[in-house]
Amino acid sequence: MRFISLGLLCLSFAGCGPVTAQDKVASAEPVQPRAGVAAQVVGVPETAKPLVRAARDRLKSLVIYDGRYVALDYPGGDVPATMGVCTDVVIRSLRKAYDFDLQKAVHEDMKANFGTYPTTWSHIRTDKNIDHRRVPNLETYFTRAGHSIPITRDPSDYKPGDIVSWRLDGNMGSGGLPHIGIVSDRLSADGTPLIIHNIGGGVEESDMLFDHRITGHFRVQAS
Repeated sequence: MRFISLGLLCLSFAGCGPVTAQDKVASAEPVQPRAGVAAQVVGVPETAKPLVRAARDRLKSLVIYDGRYVALDYPGGDVPATMGVCTDVVIRSLRKAYDFDLQKAVHEDMKANFGTYPTTWSHIRTDKNIDHRRVPNLETYFTRAGHSIPITRDPSDYKPGDIVSWRLDGNMGSGGLPHIGIVSDRLSADGTPLIIHNIGGGVEESDMLFDHRITGHFRVQAS
């Protein structure tokens, strides 16, 4: 239950308004992800190889789950390398893979189209320090940028390098904290793609794709 105590730490330092899943998975009954045992390694589309490699590199990093608000450089800003949340796995992987800066992309699109983004945090203007680190904002940006693809229950539809978001509700159909991760190039024993993500205990690769309600399925590749 290590990640619960980390979650309480994040709650005490979060300066970005109401805590969301990328700030901490800290519901009353948090769901522990199942560790995935890879049955096989699958082929990766050529255009997705840089992102899969970058995501796998994240597994080598020692990262403590910490969702506190941090003032960042712009563009290309990042929290300290030893801290991060689920969105930081995506942000760092896309930067390494394609030199694609989500901080800049989200900030510019949100500044120009503020009314199309969620108002969950009661903010009245953009904040380049945190906007790109919030799952609902990434869902909005990826959709607006044309990266959204259908959500299905077919494991074969989820290709290595795809980005998936959830509401951590145990498939109960309502509520749940936002979460996001990257589809791995490895499958569980039953053929389900594993997910590279940070759900509270650092970056991990686990079998959880269909454990919660999927709210976004995106395919971001080099332009």
